[in-house]
Amino acid sequence: MNRVTEIFKNIEQADFEKGLPDDLRDFSTETVNLLKKDQLKITAAESLTAGLFQATIASVPGASNIFDGGFVTYADEVKVNLLGMDPKLIEQYTVVSGPVAQAMAELSSKKMKSDIGVGFTGVAGPDPLEGNPVGTVFIGAYNAKNNKEIIKEFHYDGSRQAIRIKAVLCGFALVQEIL
Repeated sequence: MNRVTEIFKNIEQADFEKGLPDDLRDFSTETVNLLKKDQLKITAAESLTAGLFQATIASVPGASNIFDGGFVTYADEVKVNLLGMDPKLIEQYTVVSGPVAQAMAELSSKKMKSDIGVGFTGVAGPDPLEGNPVGTVFIGAYNAKNNKEIIKEFHYDGSRQAIRIKAVLCGFALVQEIL
C-alpha cells in the first residue's frame, strides 16, 4: 500500500471528534513544504470546506511563497459567477459530484494561474443534499504542469466539523498524489 492510500485509510478510520489525530498533525505542513520545494503555486475552490483548506495552507509559515488566494464557492451561482463553471454541468451531475469537483479544481487553477488546483464539494450535514447522504464528499485535484487530474469520492462518518477536516486532509493527500 502506498503512502497516500494509507493516509486515505487512516483519515477515514480516525475519530476526529476529539481533534486531529497525532499521526496526521503535520501532514498539511508536509504537503505545503513539498510545494515550496518544487516552487509550485496552489489554489482551491471550496464548497463544503468553506475556506478551511486554504486557511490550513496559510497557517504554515512561508505559505505566501506558494499560495496567492482562492475561492469559497458555497452556492451554485457563485461557482458559475466566480469560477466560470458551466451551469449545465451542475444541472447534469448535481453540485455534489465528481465532475463538479474536478471543474472546481481546474477552473480555480486557471483563474489564479496556479500550478495546482483543488476542488471540494459534498455534504457536511446536518441534512442530505440532492439525494446524497451526509458525509458524501468529492475532491478534485488538478496539476497544470503535467495536466494530471484526480477525482475521488469519499463517505465519512462523524460530525459536520469532522467531515470537513477529513476532506481537507484528503485534499492534501490528493495534492501529494498529483505532484
